[in-house]
Amino acid sequence: MARDYDSQLLESVAVRRRRMRDALLFGAQRARRTADERLGKMFAGIAIAAVLCAGCIGWSFVQSTLAKQRAEEEKQRQQQEQLYNPSPSQSADGGEKQ
Repeated sequence: MARDYDSQLLESVAVRRRRMRDALLFGAQRARRTADERLGKMFAGIAIAAVLCAGCIGWSFVQSTLAKQRAEEEKQRQQQEQLYNPSPSQSADGGEKQ
């Protein structure tokens, strides 16, 4: 009789530890989750990932557009400076040196 009690006690302790570990790792309601809930969470995760990717692409597009505008403005500014301040290498007689 003592051996049955001991083995039963050891088995119940093992089951309790396994349940506590599973509750810690997977949550207390892990057995009550259905496949629909899991699929819903998976699709929600995919949707969030898609939104994040679209946001990154949009941010990259905006940064690229702004960089192109800055480069164009810099180019125009340099052209304006050349028109108003000609470089000293160009002489008044058309740039010909004798």
